[in-house]
Amino acid sequence: MAKIVGIRFKNTAKVYYFAPGKEKFNKGDGVIVETARGVEFGTVTIEVKEVDDKEIVQPLKPIIRKATKADYERLARNEEKAPEALRLCNEKVVAHGLNMKLINAEYTFDGSKVIFYFTAPGRIDFRDLVKDLASVFRIRIELRQIGIRDETRLLGGLAPCGRPCCCSSCMPDFKKVSIKMAKTQGLSLNPTKISGLCGRLMCCLSYENDYYKDVYKKMPKIGSEVTTADGKGTVISANMLTYIVKVKIEAKDGSLMYKDFKLDELKGIKANTEDEKLTKEELEAAKALQED
Repeated sequence: MAKIVGIRFKNTAKVYYFAPGKEKFNKGDGVIVETARGVEFGTVTIEVKEVDDKEIVQPLKPIIRKATKADYERLARNEEKAPEALRLCNEKVVAHGLNMKLINAEYTFDGSKVIFYFTAPGRIDFRDLVKDLASVFRIRIELRQIGIRDETRLLGGLAPCGRPCCCSSCMPDFKKVSIKMAKTQGLSLNPTKISGLCGRLMCCLSYENDYYKDVYKKMPKIGSEVTTADGKGTVISANMLTYIVKVKIEAKDGSLMYKDFKLDELKGIKANTEDEKLTKEELEAAKALQED
């Protein structure tokens, strides 16, 4: 077992482990740590605790110290300078005629480097732009191309559910999501219904997918025929949370009856299978969402 302190940095929900040393740290404390990018400011999200050695990558870097008033002031100055840096960089991008969209600017804690995040449809030759920016800022310049999901993570916003986007608030890493997950969960495959602010499939589709995969294989196929206590009928819909199936039954006089049945009340079920191929409409929906 090893003692750790969990640290979170700006613009990320991921928590990184550091060695606490002898000092005591409370949740919410600002700290100064050494990272691959150099000295950075972070916030304690997990107080000192022991974790299994398998959960960490040795050797753990130590926390340099608690943040001082001067550190907070430096952090505030860096954040104040970022919008102006973004504006200047955007002017240079336009002047160089580069097909790229600037997303954010960020100064490293020690002020030795400014990082510009951007999206672009392809590779960009920005060597001349970097030289131009270096002559303006007189510090190291880094241009970092990111994906459209990363853009939403950096900028944040409210998701269709009304809560802050998972990627910018609580999700450490992006997970693989697919149109098949939406189909398995019985969701409408209308791209506007299952896509997030980034225009890609919503990350939350993966949260309960294991449950839905298990139940999906037990539920009857939509459109298949089943036997009920009231006779044979056609499955119209299936609720995988309540195990209730809606069946359309045609009477002898030609009238139609729609009735809900519990799953265990049905017989002759033709269950769903995982290896079913996507229909043409489903493939088009996946294409519209540019599924990864």
